[in-house]
Amino acid sequence: MERWEQGMAWLCRYPRWSALMLGVVSATGFQPLMWWPLSALAVGLFAALVFRVDRVRQAAVLGWLFGLGHFTLGNNWIATAFTYQAEMPAFLGWLAVPLLSLYLAVYPALAVGAARLVIKAVRPSGALGWGEALLLAGCWSISEWLRGWVFTGYAWNPLGAILVGPFATPGVAALLPWMGTYALSGLVFLLGAGAIVLLRQQRFVTVGVAAVALAIAMYVPWGEGQQGTLPVTLVQPDIRQDDLDNPRLFERQFVATAALSLPQKPGIRRLVLWPESGVPDYLQDGYPQRYYDQMTARGDPQFARKRIGRVIGPGSMLLTGAVDLDIANDRAVAARNVVTAIDADGNIRGSYAKAHLVPYGEYLPMRWLLEPLGLSRLVAGAFDFVPGPGPRTLDLGQWGRAGIQVCYEIVFSGEVVDPARRPDYIFNDSNDGWFGSWGPPQHLAQARMRAIEEGLPVLRATTTGISAIIDARGVVRQFLPVHRSGRLDGQVPPASSPTPFALFGNWLAMGWAMLAIASGLLVLRRRNPGARLTAK
Repeated sequence: MERWEQGMAWLCRYPRWSALMLGVVSATGFQPLMWWPLSALAVGLFAALVFRVDRVRQAAVLGWLFGLGHFTLGNNWIATAFTYQAEMPAFLGWLAVPLLSLYLAVYPALAVGAARLVIKAVRPSGALGWGEALLLAGCWSISEWLRGWVFTGYAWNPLGAILVGPFATPGVAALLPWMGTYALSGLVFLLGAGAIVLLRQQRFVTVGVAAVALAIAMYVPWGEGQQGTLPVTLVQPDIRQDDLDNPRLFERQFVATAALSLPQKPGIRRLVLWPESGVPDYLQDGYPQRYYDQMTARGDPQFARKRIGRVIGPGSMLLTGAVDLDIANDRAVAARNVVTAIDADGNIRGSYAKAHLVPYGEYLPMRWLLEPLGLSRLVAGAFDFVPGPGPRTLDLGQWGRAGIQVCYEIVFSGEVVDPARRPDYIFNDSNDGWFGSWGPPQHLAQARMRAIEEGLPVLRATTTGISAIIDARGVVRQFLPVHRSGRLDGQVPPASSPTPFALFGNWLAMGWAMLAIASGLLVLRRRNPGARLTAK
């Protein structure tokens, strides 16, 4: 106890700096570092620190500083995106990350402030205990859910992502079908805070046993699983971000992608998957001719589609990233980031338009204000992308029912599947080439979380990696690493039965959050039987 008090006294000497640094350390649990024990310990120490200050406002400030450190490190890959555009200086990327974190840190501040407000109402002792840990866990879950949809949402790196295991195992994230992402994040808070409670009570054996159990759950492989029946060829052309939007290289890029897509046996039924930006041509009919002339396929969308059909061959169905235009008064007024299905005859068999667009990436918010100030989108283009209607299932007949999620849409828990038409698999095409070294593995981890939650395989085709075939348990069966050109030939893993999360969505996660809050209040009331729920 004496050493514990000495350690906490050291943290409390500079509480704001301590909260900021603990936030930074907490982000080391994400990919690619995966230092999840250190991350959970940082979360627990932060929880203990919160209860060493007297006022709710002080606790909220500590929560905001914790979030500032947490999101700045976890989102450092965003700075790399600024090096792939010419309209703004690259150094702005290193300003954009902390500026974004200033906003994102509001959610941890809300979680901590709300928990302290409720706890103050029942007049606790002021030390971190199980009641306080449960309340913080529940409030953190709710704050992450809010972060996922307020102002269109930014759901990247939920705290629960630190519990996703290596490729051969889902890790503790195997609980996702019964909890959901946001409840799993609350569990991380409970585990970290609970460990501190036990250490404070000198229950070292209990903490050691729990740590070993978690390590086993994180690293023990789950085996191969069931095999599917639909052959799939997944293509990663490794087109670098510096070259992706260069019109002089469009034809070379298409040829490279096509060469990786040829059938190994003619006439077999198979699904072919190309990444976001997989086709440089406009594939839809009806645009003014000048738009087709800018592209490579002889200014003819029918020629573009038919040569794709010849590449994939009889029996194949292609799903590829592309761009569609919205035309008004004989000019393009907007674009759509789409996935288009094309058969071996060059016919379009369906399409899906991305619904969750990237602010400042695919559209410029408040363009009327920001454009005169010299700000622009990070993605090349004179006009904004517009969103599609949301999750949709494409019925491709003998090639199955495909759910589509374009790029970072896959990170939005509970928003990736049309519940009225459950697909057989989710296709996630992406361009991760501007995500730096931290972004691609974090993106893959979150795609695995969607597979586990929904009980559906996820097939990821990316321009530069990491591309992967992920089964419904979140196990990565095949993958291509970053910056390697290649293809994956395998089977689409089978879907599982609808999980509880697939049936109830984030109502399930919020139910766990409310249960944690109610349990925390019960523990506090039992510890303080004379308390009244009247905050001052």
